[in-house]
Amino acid sequence: MGVIRAVLWDVGGPINTEVLHEAALDRQMREALAAEGVVVSGEAWAAAAEWAVERFAPNAYAAILWRLTEGRPAARRRIAERRITDGQFELRPGIADLLRQLHRRGLLLGLAANQPAAILPVLDAAGIGELFAHREVSGSHGYRKPDVRLFLRACEDLGVAPGECVMVGDRIDNDVVPANVLGMRTVLFRTGRHIAQQPRAWDEVPDAEVWSVAELAAALDTLLADG
Repeated sequence: MGVIRAVLWDVGGPINTEVLHEAALDRQMREALAAEGVVVSGEAWAAAAEWAVERFAPNAYAAILWRLTEGRPAARRRIAERRITDGQFELRPGIADLLRQLHRRGLLLGLAANQPAAILPVLDAAGIGELFAHREVSGSHGYRKPDVRLFLRACEDLGVAPGECVMVGDRIDNDVVPANVLGMRTVLFRTGRHIAQQPRAWDEVPDAEVWSVAELAAALDTLLADG
């Protein structure tokens, strides 16, 4: 590993809290299930969500749908074909200041996120889009985490080696594992749907786990000093 020159960011979780976003998607999914005659209690929904997270499902909602429509393939197919989406964005308090501090320190910032390209003007409107030297997401180039090509694309665009990067994300499967494979340092931000997700082996363990922006700033300072 070399000197850290860049920090890559997931959007959902560290930057966008996704509290309203996830609540809206949950509501729409349960409404779609009810329309197909599949009435799901809050406990059953929570259990299916936990099941999806524990199994490292790349798409948690697809896995939840699979779990709750077992034995009903026609209903599963119809629900999967529905457009269930929500564009609510909640900038995490304090994250904009941290991004600006890192930018002022000369660090290159890049996006490493499974997001539609429409997120880019949203970040611009939030006053942080201009801070990112790498502004591509999965909707821009077609790579989706945990595909390591998404991370390599960011490194190439920034002109850095993977070993010169820190990856900040909220998922072990999509963020920590592929970044670890490439030799990046990793910070797991515990939040949202995957807050309790656990590594299955030593090579899936992040360099740091944080629960707040203040802890994230401290963790990045430590990693930068070590680098």
